[in-house]
Amino acid sequence: MLRKNKKSLGIFELIAIALGGMVGGGIFTVLGISVSMVGVYTPIAIIIGGIIATFAAYSYIKLGVYYKDEGATYSFYKKTFPNTPFAASLIGWWVIFGYISTLALYAYTFSAYAISNFSFGDNELIRKLVAGLIILIFTLINIWSVKGMGKIEDIMVYTKLTILLIISFTLMNHSNTTLPILIEQNNSNITIISILIVSSLTFVAYEGFQLVINAVNEMNKPEINIPRAIYTALFLAISLYVIISIGAIISIPFPDIIENKEYALAAGANKVLGHWGTDLVILGALLATSSAINGTLFGASRQISTIAEDGYFPSFLQKRKNNIPIYAVIIMASFSFTMILLGNLKVILEFGSVTFLLVSFLMAYANFRIYKKTNSSIIITIISLIVLAFGTILIIYYEITTQVEQLYFIGGLYFLLTLAAWIFAKINNKTIN
Repeated sequence: MLRKNKKSLGIFELIAIALGGMVGGGIFTVLGISVSMVGVYTPIAIIIGGIIATFAAYSYIKLGVYYKDEGATYSFYKKTFPNTPFAASLIGWWVIFGYISTLALYAYTFSAYAISNFSFGDNELIRKLVAGLIILIFTLINIWSVKGMGKIEDIMVYTKLTILLIISFTLMNHSNTTLPILIEQNNSNITIISILIVSSLTFVAYEGFQLVINAVNEMNKPEINIPRAIYTALFLAISLYVIISIGAIISIPFPDIIENKEYALAAGANKVLGHWGTDLVILGALLATSSAINGTLFGASRQISTIAEDGYFPSFLQKRKNNIPIYAVIIMASFSFTMILLGNLKVILEFGSVTFLLVSFLMAYANFRIYKKTNSSIIITIISLIVLAFGTILIIYYEITTQVEQLYFIGGLYFLLTLAAWIFAKINNKTIN
């Protein structure tokens, strides 16, 4: 009789991994931006964003169960299209820079909340320097200490969820209005397209569910636990985001949310709940972003090392010391800080959402190509392709019609990433031949 592996991750740990990846600062960031664009319809936009994420998760789950490879996104595409080195290289570059953008987003959000109570809280330079400092701290932690902290991570994740729920329900209890009244008072010309654009822009708030697949070697029965953990985590994340957004919009005046969009909950809680409310919000935000920064650095740096081993990143990035990909951690942190210096919160958010929509579209396409092998529904897979493509197009349309200069920045970054992927694919192909 075989003994059960005591080190295997249970369903609660797997759900915590997915929730830790999703509820890592995204909601703190997207709330202010969403309210500024669609006001009272923010909860609807968040729900639609969750539906888009669920369609994206479908192909990840099917491919994850079929391949059972901890390399996840990169490995799935490489295995599905083994004779296309450029595709493998491209997906590797896009995925990693998607993680770099989310790391920048988490660090920027951490900084905004950390200094929100100080007189220099709105100083952009100080905010960026503090963001760089928190990245540096977690870079050193990842280089010097990577001891397993499964149960501690559980506590951190569920603690921040509890804090966020307390904040949300407390805000609701201190509200002076209701959603129907706000909808009735809303005289702006908000269209369905506007709501769908916000849903696409906030897609990055759901990025992270695929981290469960990275733990495939540490779980029992992945064919059961992968879908159970991801779908449960998505449902909980959507529910949490909706509750937070409702609590915010019925208790905090819209002008306050919009004016302080980088730390909207803290600013609003201070006026509604007093000093203790602000402290609780800041604690929740710092806890959420800290765990996300640490987890993203840890997981993505190992993906960088794996991609470098295959020849699609510079070879020095594969080097490890005590199983720690030191150079990969440093490079990832450096690029994240560079993105913070060059961009702003909105452009970082938009690049992250576009990247993960594109990558999710490619995963849906990979699943479409082998849907019989993965035992997938062809109808759901095709719908996923359409939904993810439409979401990407909406963001591009929004950029073209409102702030084309940011589209130039994002487009320029994609051009450089694609060029680098092409160069390394050519080099790798020559080496193999």
